[in-house]
Amino acid sequence: MRHIIILIAVILFSCQSNEEHGHAHNEAGGHITEGEEIPTVDTTIWTNKTELFVEYPALIVGNTSHFAAHFTVLDRHQPVREGAVTVSLLKDGKGIRHTVDAPSSPGIFKPSLQPKETGIYQLIFDIKTPTITDRIVISDVYVFSTAEEAKEVLGDEEEGNSISFLKEQAWKIEFQTAPVIQNEIFDVIYTSGVWKVSPTDYKTLVSTADGTVTFKGKKLTEGSKVKKGQVLMTVSSTGLTSNNLSAEIAKAKANFQQSKSAYERNKKLYTSKIVPKSEFEQIERKYEVDKSIYETLSAGYSSGGKQVVVPFDGYLKSLSVDNGSFVEQGAALVVITSHKSSLLETQVSPSYAFQLQNIHDVWYQPKSGKWSSLNKTGGKILSVGKEVGSKKPLLSVFAQINDVVEMPEGNYTEVQLTFGNPVLTTIVPKSALLEDYGNYSVVVELSGESFERRPVTVGKRNGEQVEIITGLTVGEMVVTKGAYQVKMASMSGAVPAHGHDH
Repeated sequence: MRHIIILIAVILFSCQSNEEHGHAHNEAGGHITEGEEIPTVDTTIWTNKTELFVEYPALIVGNTSHFAAHFTVLDRHQPVREGAVTVSLLKDGKGIRHTVDAPSSPGIFKPSLQPKETGIYQLIFDIKTPTITDRIVISDVYVFSTAEEAKEVLGDEEEGNSISFLKEQAWKIEFQTAPVIQNEIFDVIYTSGVWKVSPTDYKTLVSTADGTVTFKGKKLTEGSKVKKGQVLMTVSSTGLTSNNLSAEIAKAKANFQQSKSAYERNKKLYTSKIVPKSEFEQIERKYEVDKSIYETLSAGYSSGGKQVVVPFDGYLKSLSVDNGSFVEQGAALVVITSHKSSLLETQVSPSYAFQLQNIHDVWYQPKSGKWSSLNKTGGKILSVGKEVGSKKPLLSVFAQINDVVEMPEGNYTEVQLTFGNPVLTTIVPKSALLEDYGNYSVVVELSGESFERRPVTVGKRNGEQVEIITGLTVGEMVVTKGAYQVKMASMSGAVPAHGHDH
């Protein structure tokens, strides 16, 4: 019985000891009692290079706060995968700091700080990678004396109607944000245009002899890319009984050599005043003529025939002959275009005749989904129509486009003609808009992982820029790529779990 009583006493003591050590402890070694739960602080700040979304327990004297600092490179919205981050807590230029040399996982750095004194501080994040150096300053950061004080000042975090979309989710998809800005926008005439080749931008190559066409290469088709000096084809008169180029070249060469010898011989005699000037001038003229004939006939000639050579880098616009066909001298063979400039013909209602006198810019699409303009690329308006008729009821506006146009000749493109005086207004990229049955909305990034779908009223459009009349404030951040995925997250009704420890 005595042994049983001792065993019970040992067990009771052990339970009491385990209960004591089972309490949570703060960083100073004291117990954290109920009601001393530390509230979480989160902040999102954007620079022109990076986005910082940081979460951390409220800063309390003697407690170590561990930060989850999410760094995103704004260009293509990718996580920072390497580099070092230093977090500093400073007041009057003095304080503490901690550096981590690498992210714990892509985009997430976990420094920590243990404040020594209460007060209002600056929280500074310095990031340095092989490609980016940036500093983000968070002002008016409080260091509290106790958890109770922190909870009293910061209050309980309230869950609103915002959409949760984690950084890890955004980093895995094509995602991009852009700030709402204030910019000038012009009045617009919405219309369409047709792509044409500028008359100064192409050249027709013709046959310089009668003969049979032989292509050089197997990929000589319309649209083929060609290089300056490239031989496209040869025209050979071999076997012809008349207009045989090789025979004509041989004859021209003989005449040239004969007149050259006569010229060189009589030049010496003329210098010695043995041959009169009139006689020497006749010999000189014959020499120049024979030389020109021979050089013209032999230019571009090889054993395979007369070569057709590309005069500049560009594309094969059209091909007028087939391989093996017979052509006569002067026949069109190919048309080469450089595509350095294009011609855009836009037709507009005569009711806009007055506005066409004050065109500011022409916006167009050089390829599907991309907007560009004359002012951006150095193009110019060539002419604006002044007359209409029964067969031509619209006014034509011709513009030279100094841009790489990927649409084929004859294809239509959306066109916006801007005119009048600009108005300073709120602007977002067109790609930020979501449309539902004529109603527009955007997804606003409230913080790094919190979003809101907000209805907006749109106004004028200048290419990629859209005027927002109501719904947004300058400086807010909107999603320009990936907004649909955020919208779907709001419809799922489920709050995703974090993929990292906080």
